Amino acid sequence: MGYISVESGNIRLSFNEETLNFEVSANKGQWKWAESYKATIKMKSGEEIFFSDAENISHEKWKTGVGVGIHSTYSGFSLGSRELNLAFETISWIEYSTGDVYFEFIPLSDEGIEAVYWPGYMEFEENSPKYYSVLNILQGLLLPNTWKNEVRKLSFDGQLCSNTAYMPWFGQVRPDGGYIAICMQPWDAAFQVDHPANGPYTHVGFRWLPSLGKMDYRRVVRYTFLTDCDYNSLCKVYRKYSMETGLLTTLAEKAARNPNVDKLIGSAIVHKGIKTHVNPGTLFYNEEDESKNDNLVPFSQRSAELKHYKEKGVEKLYLHLDGWGQPGYDNKHPDYLPACKEAGGWEGLKELSDTAQECGYMLGLHDQYRDYYFDADSFDEEFACKAPDGSILDVSRWAGGRQSYLCTTQAPYYVKRNFEEILRHGIHLEASYLDVFTCNEGDECANPRHRMSRRECFNYRKACFDYLTSKGILPSSEEVTDWAMQSLVFCHYGPYDFMLQPPGSPRKGIPVPLFNLVYHDCLILPWLMDRREGEEDFMLYALLNGGGAYMDKDGAYPNCDGSFDDPNAEKQLDEDIERYRIVAPLQERVAKCEMVKHEFLNNDWKKQRTLFSDGTVVEVDFNDNSYKIQYPEES
Repeated sequence: MGYISVESGNIRLSFNEETLNFEVSANKGQWKWAESYKATIKMKSGEEIFFSDAENISHEKWKTGVGVGIHSTYSGFSLGSRELNLAFETISWIEYSTGDVYFEFIPLSDEGIEAVYWPGYMEFEENSPKYYSVLNILQGLLLPNTWKNEVRKLSFDGQLCSNTAYMPWFGQVRPDGGYIAICMQPWDAAFQVDHPANGPYTHVGFRWLPSLGKMDYRRVVRYTFLTDCDYNSLCKVYRKYSMETGLLTTLAEKAARNPNVDKLIGSAIVHKGIKTHVNPGTLFYNEEDESKNDNLVPFSQRSAELKHYKEKGVEKLYLHLDGWGQPGYDNKHPDYLPACKEAGGWEGLKELSDTAQECGYMLGLHDQYRDYYFDADSFDEEFACKAPDGSILDVSRWAGGRQSYLCTTQAPYYVKRNFEEILRHGIHLEASYLDVFTCNEGDECANPRHRMSRRECFNYRKACFDYLTSKGILPSSEEVTDWAMQSLVFCHYGPYDFMLQPPGSPRKGIPVPLFNLVYHDCLILPWLMDRREGEEDFMLYALLNGGGAYMDKDGAYPNCDGSFDDPNAEKQLDEDIERYRIVAPLQERVAKCEMVKHEFLNNDWKKQRTLFSDGTVVEVDFNDNSYKIQYPEES
């Protein structure tokens, strides 16, 4: 037993045959897997086995026309006296043309795998804030090794392609350089973070998940090593990767397909509802005051509000309308039609649509094609997502009560059915909203009549967006995500993690706009505009990110999704309009521009600056909630 090493250019890849761990020498920097790491497979039985447990292990140098590396094979595993039908290969190699290092896991036979923790996490254990991890948790986080708060638990258990990972990569930076690790098959992968309170280390790694119960295809992570870099550098590496893979699709391209993109840029975002009905036994049911479980606002009242905004001089506005269907918000999906009768029915919704047109405003309807309610007329267990053991989800969380998940193979049919009916009633839509598709993880379905992998699930979700596009309707969804970038035009929000937590909650790290450093010119992203005495003014984040502004946002559920009661605040429309008017001109100027750079201007991370590709510079200071915008012709 010893070391096997291969080299290409200034990259050297070394493999320890005893520990099965790797070390990379790149541009005079040394990166190695932590000594505490052991290549691990977690079984569905809950037991763990290690790569080193294989009875048959072999390693050899590997070379092709594009790279050089190390090829390993593992077989002969057992649990106790039971032999497992488990064998796999790994290929770890350096690409000649780029110097990138690839780690490939190749299953040969699979029995009962729940997750594979490989490749290993880097040794990153210096007690210094100059050592920090770069994490795509919502809009983005920097996690210094000395960060005071523990970071271990992640939403969706760290599953990629959910709001815990808008983009499928992480990185780490230290004074002599850094790396970015890109997961190339993110639909069946997750990541985990181990950072104890006050550090002094942070371990970050990927894990591979089975698809429909099997680990049956090759999985690859690509590492790029850099010198003299920061988190901006890592984002630009990924932006280039996104271009190479065809994901990066700009707003300019989307506007060429539908000019309504330009109409939406700079619009005030208004979020209102019509009908709510909360069923007993759900998370939000109010047992103390049952009258609060039902609410109704006529379509005519929303029409009057639009006219009032127009009288106030608001020229551009997008109304996101919740609860417009007969069942009420988050009830009986996908059977949401007709338009709420008590609120005015189809005629009332059409009058609201007509009013929006007359005002030059845009109207979008909230709809849902994942939550599959048991009391929906078309509910059929046959079309719920089915686990390999034949079970389906049965939970009661949201207002509508008992639900499962609709197999996404069916979602495009229901979207078409419902929107054709909406349009048949003369409802004018220039944009609309399909909930949760870009926030929640991918679903699987084992029903052989409509079998679906997570990757296929994302493709079906994308097909729903593309159907809206075909009708001239700009598609949006809850948050932002990498896989939907070719189709999605805007979203509900793409916030920093702390914005969705109750005020005063411990922060996981330092908020940074990682997503916008990659995709700012590809998506219209509205920002919350909350302002509470003695706290950060969220409007500054809208400015810093060159994004849109919520002028009025009524959350569907109290104290959820960034909507928190502030008993000391009374909304004043004139003030809200003025704040929107501060944000809108900047958004109209830079919406189609790349965010070139973000930087901190002091050591407490309160003073920040962004630079856009047209030369616009935005500085904000959260110490006194001040801001400065400098356009290139003014410099």
